[in-house]
Amino acid sequence: MANPKRRQSKARQRLRQGANRWRAPVLKTCPECGTSVPGHVACPSCGYYKGRQVLTVTAEE
Repeated sequence: MANPKRRQSKARQRLRQGANRWRAPVLKTCPECGTSVPGHVACPSCGYYKGRQVLTVTAEE
């Protein structure tokens, strides 16, 4: 098997490991009802996606 010829510096190691850090999910606001929704997902509260209704949502009481 191949072995590394030189030791990697701390800067290069941290550059690689920085890609694995946790990032908070980006939430968008629904233009119909204003709730926070992840991108590319139909709104669970009103059922709209890209300006048209794709889900039928029943009113919960």
